[in-house]
Amino acid sequence: MDLLLIGGVSGSGKSVALAALEDSGYYAVSNLPLTQLPGLLSHLEAAKQQHVAIVLDVKTEPGLAGLSDTIEKARQNGWKVRFLYLDAKTDTLVKRFSETRRRHPFSSDDRSLREAIELERDRLADMRQGYSFDTSETSAAALRSWIKDFISVDASKLTLLFQSFGFKHGVPLDADLVFDVRCLPNPHYEPALASQTGKDAAVVGYLERHPEVERMYTDIYHFVASWLPDYARDNRNYLTVAVGCTGGQHRSVYFVERLAKSFGVKYQVLTRHRELPS
Repeated sequence: MDLLLIGGVSGSGKSVALAALEDSGYYAVSNLPLTQLPGLLSHLEAAKQQHVAIVLDVKTEPGLAGLSDTIEKARQNGWKVRFLYLDAKTDTLVKRFSETRRRHPFSSDDRSLREAIELERDRLADMRQGYSFDTSETSAAALRSWIKDFISVDASKLTLLFQSFGFKHGVPLDADLVFDVRCLPNPHYEPALASQTGKDAAVVGYLERHPEVERMYTDIYHFVASWLPDYARDNRNYLTVAVGCTGGQHRSVYFVERLAKSFGVKYQVLTRHRELPS
């Protein structure tokens, strides 16, 4: 039985993720207090529900105290449990709430929107386990697509997520390892290459003509490969490796595509190009 628990800050896309899971055949439950989870799981076991996705509610007391124990008991009862934590930068959350004119769950007459966001972050501090995903630069359509990729992998095995990004848009919140390739020659300054991406053959050819690109790739590859066994021994199911250049269009995309191809021979691999259209 497959149980996917979803947590994270309000405005990070939990409802979008849950809808995508429901479309994929999951029995979906929104804003469930943790204290009600064991009873619900017993009911779903009797109903022979094989795939369940639940967004946990942090607003009700006692909040999420005892989350780890609850997950362990579910596993003992035969559930294969994954935990997905959705996050976003505070400025992004402020913009989303302002644009939709929604009230933040922790807002009050004497608490500003930013203060409400930070209060919720404090309450969720012990919840950041499993896999964390930063939706700050992710559209609803891209998040739905990524969720379907996420559930396609075997949760019992280590999954590598290689992510490209542009430093001018900020470092991803969900990255475990971050590599900076801005020191390498930039195809953006070549008129014929500026509108292309690191997936295009012309950009690949341009980068591979420079020996320092190969040296950087070799260093990154060997660093990740040499430390992967240690991350696996730490009982991690997911490891996010982010590669950044200035705009997230050329160099970082090239490195992510190449690293994913190399590591995909042995490991489960997902890719995400944050700055490219989905």
